[in-house]
Amino acid sequence: MTSSQSRLLLIDGHSMAYRAFFALPAEKFATDDGQVTNAVYGFASMLINLLKAEEPTHIAVAFDLSRHSFRTDEYAAYKDGRGETPPEFKSQIPIIQQLLDAFGITWLTKTNYEADDIIATLATRAGAAGFATLISSGDRDAIQLVGDDTTLLYPVKGVTELARYTPGTVEAKYGVTPDRYRDLAALVGEKADNLPGVPGVGPKTAAKWIVKYGSLDGLVAKADEITGKAGENLRAHLDDVLRNHRLNGLVCDLELESGLDDLEWEGWSVAETNSLFDALQFRALGERLNANLAAKALGAVAVPVAEVDRVDAAALVPGGLAAWLDARSGDVAVAYSGTFASGAGSFDSIALAEGGTALWFEPSQLDAADERVWADWLADPAKGKLVHDAKAFLWGADAAGWPEVAGIKADTVLGAYLLKPEQRSYALGDLAMQFLGRELETPESPADDGALVGLDAAMNDDAAQLEADSAAAAAIAEIAAEQAGRLEQRHQAKLAEAIEYPLAGVLARMEITGIAADEGHFADIEAGFAAQSKEATDRAHEIVGRPFNVGSPKQLQEILFDELNMPKTKRTKTGYTTNADALQQLFAKTGHPLLEQLLRYRDVEKLKQIVTTLRATIQTDGRIHTTFFQTVAATGRLSSTDPNLQNIPVRSEAGRAIRAGFVVSEGFESLMTIDYSQIEMRIMASLTGDEGLIEAFIAGEDIHRAVAAKVFSVEPADVTAEHRRKIKAMSYGLAYGLSAYGLSQQLGITTQEAQQLSDDYFARFGKVRDYLHRVVEEARKTGYTETIMGRRRYFPDLTSDNRQLREIAERAALNAPIQGSAADIMKTAMLGVDRALRASDLDSRVLLQVHDELVCEVAPGEADRLEALVREQMSNAAELAVPLTVSAGFGASWEAAAH
Repeated sequence: MTSSQSRLLLIDGHSMAYRAFFALPAEKFATDDGQVTNAVYGFASMLINLLKAEEPTHIAVAFDLSRHSFRTDEYAAYKDGRGETPPEFKSQIPIIQQLLDAFGITWLTKTNYEADDIIATLATRAGAAGFATLISSGDRDAIQLVGDDTTLLYPVKGVTELARYTPGTVEAKYGVTPDRYRDLAALVGEKADNLPGVPGVGPKTAAKWIVKYGSLDGLVAKADEITGKAGENLRAHLDDVLRNHRLNGLVCDLELESGLDDLEWEGWSVAETNSLFDALQFRALGERLNANLAAKALGAVAVPVAEVDRVDAAALVPGGLAAWLDARSGDVAVAYSGTFASGAGSFDSIALAEGGTALWFEPSQLDAADERVWADWLADPAKGKLVHDAKAFLWGADAAGWPEVAGIKADTVLGAYLLKPEQRSYALGDLAMQFLGRELETPESPADDGALVGLDAAMNDDAAQLEADSAAAAAIAEIAAEQAGRLEQRHQAKLAEAIEYPLAGVLARMEITGIAADEGHFADIEAGFAAQSKEATDRAHEIVGRPFNVGSPKQLQEILFDELNMPKTKRTKTGYTTNADALQQLFAKTGHPLLEQLLRYRDVEKLKQIVTTLRATIQTDGRIHTTFFQTVAATGRLSSTDPNLQNIPVRSEAGRAIRAGFVVSEGFESLMTIDYSQIEMRIMASLTGDEGLIEAFIAGEDIHRAVAAKVFSVEPADVTAEHRRKIKAMSYGLAYGLSAYGLSQQLGITTQEAQQLSDDYFARFGKVRDYLHRVVEEARKTGYTETIMGRRRYFPDLTSDNRQLREIAERAALNAPIQGSAADIMKTAMLGVDRALRASDLDSRVLLQVHDELVCEVAPGEADRLEALVREQMSNAAELAVPLTVSAGFGASWEAAAH
């Protein structure tokens, strides 16, 4: 297909709606007034997916009017095998047709004909007109329409997973070309249509006959030559076969009310669709539609585009920057270009936009007076700034010598993240399409109502950059306004303004500061890991009796499963898996020394890679400057990269050795680590309101021992280490949606034992069970979960007709409020610590945040005051039903400060 080729999407409305009806549980989809909506929801979900993925230029949906057609006139028993259509399904067809009207999509019916005939007619016309055609249907008769420019999207599971049938796919699956599929179906029959085939003749035999004789006509002419029982049955049922062939043929020349030109799709009506989705209570689906098809929205109210004048200007007179800034009455959008990295940056150019006007300049060309004006404006908290990626802007500001930036009112990256935390890209161009419904483009012509002031005398050389930066600044202003409205509507404005936006500044300062690293220590332990890796490799070679590549899955498969005849693991496309989990399970079963060495090799190689990465990221100042991300984890947790400090083992000896390489800087007294104690368990106690958990925390008991005592019905003093281990795994597993099978694998017990442990747990802590059930069911209705501070995470797969996807979403929905609340609390604490430190006379500083821990650098004589300050902010970061407890330690390294 060429990029300019028209694409026609044809959907069998009844077929796909019927599949949606049976794929989604009707009891989970109904409006408050009792209207069942599962078929509508599934159909709409499928339609959004198709429109997004296939990008059709023309669309039509065909429906059956009734079961009566010219086929039933010939064969009264046609489709008699089907039961009565459920009334709950019938009531949804008019709603689906109303949905199509709102989407601006043509739908068609034809008296005495079926939807397949309408599709066949339109597909035939489209082929003649040079269209590429896509047919979405669950009726196998549509296979006969497949061709070089016609693809069938056939449902595999429900209506969300569709297989693409091309001529090659059809031939590979059925053994005949699409134009001969009708012949094969006539021989085999179609149970769904109550068309009996030849007894004892399946698709393989039918295909063999058709290939041999060329067609059904050729086979019928030579029917006497077919030997054996199959030949007898063929001759005895020839009338049935010929009747089947007449009935399963699709009509390709119907007179229809709409032609191809009438099917061109312009887009969906915002007003009509929103009204319908509101009535059907499809909030989550509405979000998906807006996120995925914003560019095709018709009638959307958008902020007018801020145009900028392209007229090149001479150098601005002295004082011009101050005059432009003084004339601004609203928040100013800031766009910038340059090179940026963690803790560093360099601006090439900056554009400002507000009120339909834009100003562009190169920072390197500012004179001393304008530099002061610019620095003062940046530092003024009363001057609102709107930016895209505030942290990168702050890196650049620090590198440029503008040490203070205040008044950032919005960051379009973080605003988009809060509204859609699962999104992959937050690039400005993507956000312009998502929130404004248009591509980010440089203005093509001057605007009468806008003005551009240039500060660079050599403006002609920079015209393209000027236009791009100015257009970007204008877009940032519009996107920020749109995001502000949506965040307010979703009650997330406070989360954005009080936590996410200001946190970017805290993270920037931490990244710019970095943490001192002992390169010599890292070199020593890297060499140690390399020696251990070689030792494990040599020992593996000795056990096998010859050298081999311990990192080659193919060679491991041959040795483990062919030569040593070990129990087979899970089969993959490349053979039996040899991943770490599979080898660990094999070792548990067999205890074979080769597996021990292979596992040891993998462990030390992973550790060696961690240390190699750490050494490579030590910068010329002797420090490691990791990059923290706010937008990677959908739960709200921070992540780090270059290097990733979250993948350092927490409790192992190797992990301790690695953390010992992070050391205190010259001029500072020590490092302080301070972290929350069992924060997720405390959040779970607070969210569930379970009295047993709350009492144990308030009493300051060992929570796992206290819970174990109740679950196993023993006194706390009689709780064994094994009891405590099982309950700890159970309690944390609940917060992550751990199944009985997963718990059994973790504890090394049977699934039945794990299920009994779960049952006993819930018998004692019923409010925990009720809460976990309530979270999932509420998320299924609303489409999202919320943390204690209003952070949302969306789960469209909670209503998926794919069971596996649905169960994955259910487990994630269990975890999101708890882990997300922990993230909110830690972020609040970080902001509090930052504000308190900046308001104090302390020189100590925060360097890292990893999991639930802060790593701080302590200035001489400040240990007690710093601990008290940080402890107060962390302990009071949220009001829970149980106290937030923190513990601290001090030492010359991250490891020495452990507690």
